Amino acid sequence: MGEKQSAALNSLVAAVGLTAFKIVVGLSTGSLGILAEAAHSGLDLVAAGLTFLAVRFSGRPADREHPYGHGKIENLSALVETLLLLLTCTWIVWEAVHRLRFHETQVQVTVWSVAVMLTSIVIDVSRSRMLARMAKKYRSQALEADALHFRTDVWSSAVVIVGLASVKLGWWWGDAVAALGVSALVVWVSVQLGRRTVDALLDTAPAGMEERVAAAVSTVEGVRDCHQVRVRYSGPVLFIDLHVLVDGAQTLTEAHKLTETIEAVIQEIAPQADVTVHPEPF
Repeated sequence: MGEKQSAALNSLVAAVGLTAFKIVVGLSTGSLGILAEAAHSGLDLVAAGLTFLAVRFSGRPADREHPYGHGKIENLSALVETLLLLLTCTWIVWEAVHRLRFHETQVQVTVWSVAVMLTSIVIDVSRSRMLARMAKKYRSQALEADALHFRTDVWSSAVVIVGLASVKLGWWWGDAVAALGVSALVVWVSVQLGRRTVDALLDTAPAGMEERVAAAVSTVEGVRDCHQVRVRYSGPVLFIDLHVLVDGAQTLTEAHKLTETIEAVIQEIAPQADVTVHPEPF
């Protein structure tokens, strides 16, 4: 098993343990904040499972039906995760508003209720750092999305602890307000993640990349002009297509060497990018 799959699997195992722990403590204490976090962790479990499958299958080589590889699986996985997060937020907000309207408060603040949230913070900090390291190393959008997700989980867990402390001080509304705070954080992460995944699925070019590639290629000796630069991501792989005007009288061997030089220049800007150069005679 590769490092990417191992990182995704470790995140999945952690999500299983945290979800079960939060459900038990949330139900026993009646804390909506902890139950909201349990639902959040339940989605983390689904998301971690999707990420594990996405990382596993997106690494398959290109074939006849998928000439650009299977990298889009990672982007699709991140989009599903976003929709699940927003769905959960709907339930959390509805339940929190209901408690605030009818002044329902039967929350028991115990050692276990605080312990589960502190445990969640420690685990989330650890796995977010691990996932971020792997995402940067392998340029994996799925792992990067998971890392961002769990970094936000740290703040949402801290909000729940504040809510429990409020209940302990006699402020009955503290737990429900904490649940709303968790929802706000989850919505913010969902919007950011959703925007990025939609951009990837719609083949939105990285900002400024087209101009950088054109400017760099234009400085190569033998290139008269660089135009029709197209850039798109498929999972972690960046595909770059471009057209260049070159001397039509040169031999095929010379033209091929020139395209290799152009590819090397582009690799300095976008390492390991999949580059296709279309030479045109002027």
